[in-house]
Amino acid sequence: MEEKIYNDAEDIYSKILRAGRRTYFFDVRSTKAGDYYLTISESKKFTNEDGTFHFKKHKIYLYKEDFEGFSNLLEEMTKYIVDEKGSEVISDIHQKDFKRDVIVDESSNSEDVEVENSKPEDSKENFTDVDFDDI
Repeated sequence: MEEKIYNDAEDIYSKILRAGRRTYFFDVRSTKAGDYYLTISESKKFTNEDGTFHFKKHKIYLYKEDFEGFSNLLEEMTKYIVDEKGSEVISDIHQKDFKRDVIVDESSNSEDVEVENSKPEDSKENFTDVDFDDI
């Protein structure tokens, strides 16, 4: 995690966690009354078809009176997930060495089409396996 210390009156202390396409920002900020609270922000990078990109951001404001309950539930939920599924990441797309498959459509003179690796259970519709020799 990167660490930055700010002298600004509102931003007190920050850490950054970079995780693939996602970046998490943990920021201690100051209220007008001089008390501290925590903001947790997620920024996720999306690439448009034309190669440009944009970010979607979400933010949680966490105040001192909620720290204990939030911390307890976060610990309980993360423990549950690890106990039930282990700590190994199952989804291919979340692996550090994940690469998108590129399929060339030879029937049309279009450019390569990017297709994400996905499992049938990840899609909204389930299709049976089709052998293109059958068509």
